[in-house]
Amino acid sequence: MLRAASNFRAVANREFACAKRQLSKTTRKNATAAATRPGVPRDEREGKEIYTTVGIDHNEPKFDKILIANRGEIACRVIKTAKAMGIKTVAVHSDVDSNSLHVKMADEAICVGEAPTAKSYLRVDRILQAVEDTGAQAVHPGYGFLSENTKFAAELEKAGAKFIGPNSKAILDMGDKIHSKKIATAARVSMIPGYDGEIPEEDFCVKVSREIGYPVMIKASAGGGGKGMRVAWNDKQAREGYRLSKQEAASSFGDDRMLVEKFIDNPRHIEMQILCDKHGNALWLNERECSIQRRNQKVIEEAPSSFVPPEMRRKMGEQAVQLAKAVGYDSAGTVEFLVDSQRNFYFLEMNTRLQVEHPITECITGIDIVQQMLRVAYGHSLPLTQEQVPLNGWAFESRVYAEDPYKGFGLPSVGRLSKYVEPRHVDGVRCDSGIREGSEISIYYDPLICKLVTHGDNRQQALDRMQEALDNYVIRGVTHNIPLLRDIVQEKRFRSGDITTKYLPEVYPEGFQGTVLTHAEEKTVIAFAAALNARKLARANQFLNQNRQRSTHVASFSKTYKFVSSLPAKEGQRPTEHAVEVSFVDGDANKAKVSIGGKVIDISGNLSLSLPVNSIEVNGEHITTQIVGKRAGEITVLYKGTPFKVQVLPEQAVKYLQYMKEKAKVDLSTVVLSPMPGAIKNVNVKPGDMVSEGQELVVMEAMKMQNSLHAGKTGRVKAVNVKVGATVDEGEVLVELE
Repeated sequence: MLRAASNFRAVANREFACAKRQLSKTTRKNATAAATRPGVPRDEREGKEIYTTVGIDHNEPKFDKILIANRGEIACRVIKTAKAMGIKTVAVHSDVDSNSLHVKMADEAICVGEAPTAKSYLRVDRILQAVEDTGAQAVHPGYGFLSENTKFAAELEKAGAKFIGPNSKAILDMGDKIHSKKIATAARVSMIPGYDGEIPEEDFCVKVSREIGYPVMIKASAGGGGKGMRVAWNDKQAREGYRLSKQEAASSFGDDRMLVEKFIDNPRHIEMQILCDKHGNALWLNERECSIQRRNQKVIEEAPSSFVPPEMRRKMGEQAVQLAKAVGYDSAGTVEFLVDSQRNFYFLEMNTRLQVEHPITECITGIDIVQQMLRVAYGHSLPLTQEQVPLNGWAFESRVYAEDPYKGFGLPSVGRLSKYVEPRHVDGVRCDSGIREGSEISIYYDPLICKLVTHGDNRQQALDRMQEALDNYVIRGVTHNIPLLRDIVQEKRFRSGDITTKYLPEVYPEGFQGTVLTHAEEKTVIAFAAALNARKLARANQFLNQNRQRSTHVASFSKTYKFVSSLPAKEGQRPTEHAVEVSFVDGDANKAKVSIGGKVIDISGNLSLSLPVNSIEVNGEHITTQIVGKRAGEITVLYKGTPFKVQVLPEQAVKYLQYMKEKAKVDLSTVVLSPMPGAIKNVNVKPGDMVSEGQELVVMEAMKMQNSLHAGKTGRVKAVNVKVGATVDEGEVLVELE
């Protein structure tokens, strides 16, 4: 009965939340005063001055109320600047987002539909109705969703509301990659060799690819964000890449036109942030390096680029502004370039919206880009000239995703954040997030948790701060990509700035396997886990002794605790077991001497299994770790971002383990498993079919990305367990072979 009542309330709450009405929000007292002081906008949560180049003029005319047609971190980001300017905000949301952070932050909120984006955030009619119902004077679209939808921008203008972004003609001109190339060529912007037109079918794609010369990039004309893009090195890959990219483009953008261009080997992806107004003024706000990518999606960005000298920066900026003026651009935007090893740069595309990675540009310029978008949309001129745009220090952005980095550098993960603590105490850190503890990462939306940004006086300091921030970031309940981010940040090539878009497959040719520890680091991890276990046992003994009315503290913490410890070994190898002895210094629960193979390691700090982050000293060196799992005989230590399962067992228990039977291994070559939660788009086989190794059997979609699943061996199909349109969980058996 209780469960039934709970389910009924959940359904009722969802239906109530999704009713078409305006939700009145309690006004936060002194919200604007808390967000700013005269002339200097402040980051409301960090409480640190960020935007120091251009302040807020509270006497300047502005919108009274705006609607944010987006969700998650970017909606929260826009709301923060709007509040600082004294502008009221309206959030739109799907039914499953009714308790999301952006909804709580806004002054008003309206539900626009069900969870799938096509039924909510992409419903132009419902968002236009929300604008009318709330009296919002303008709409900020964020990025993604309707941010580059010319129909939406035009309909807003008809309704008498402003689109906080470029005019619809500029979006149309630059949103079509085929048309944008012609405009860029006319504007004398450096171009990549390629076919100037639409590719109608597979055979023609192969023909054009051969003429250009492999490798080629096959991509959607209306694409962006890495979707609808494939690199082909031969005819077979060109056919498959064309087909999958076309399907992906149709699903993501509703436009499946394709183009082909030369793929520049070993390129860098460097983009130029621009800012334009409606009075003919245009600025370039320096470059961002976005070369660390997987599946054409950015992982870590930095500003400026260590590869770009001042003269090249000026030329890129001038070409970006030339293009913007050629299309009458009038908002924030980004012109993306591919750069070869000789520092030749080629136009890639223009993103007619606010970029995900805009915070790092804000850090090095002190310019609030969202603030300027709001001012420009209202009709104001830009408040500074090109000569007044600064370049101060260095900034990095790590995209923290709910995804498994051990699977193709990141396949999406879903779940609820059972523990969540952002590293805001670290100097120079900015966290742009739209979630909080208890939030759910669902299959319906992008799995971005946070844009973790660090700023420093130079590249080294900004990197060191990023490393510290990642070590202190606490995320529980979902699999996340911090292990990969943390490893990249300390990797030698990345530290030196020797990067290209091929960085990940070159540095991790077998895929990401986690941080590789030195022998000294292995002993550090084992010693720490053993010290934690010894402290736990000492506390337990202390409790028992107290109950028996005996002398407690000295007896429990003067003992020497002996264990057999090991770290997991590589497949096919046995783990190396270490005899470990732990003793506490002068009975102090937070000071331990750990002996491993005759070597003594001194560990001090709060040796507690309950802390989310452990800051300790190991032989005088400061180390930050986390305990992310514990069970009998095993403690999972997060060290340098990677979790290590450390076995810590009494000697007697180890003797008994040799009599335990090993678990039988499953032959994965006979099954096709779902690598992540998602939806089935195509099923290409049926029971009884003969298939060859590597043949495509199923295509599934997750977070708007198409994934082709292949046979692990040659054989006959025994069973097909899914149909087109079905939703599947990670690890679900889709196809079985005999």
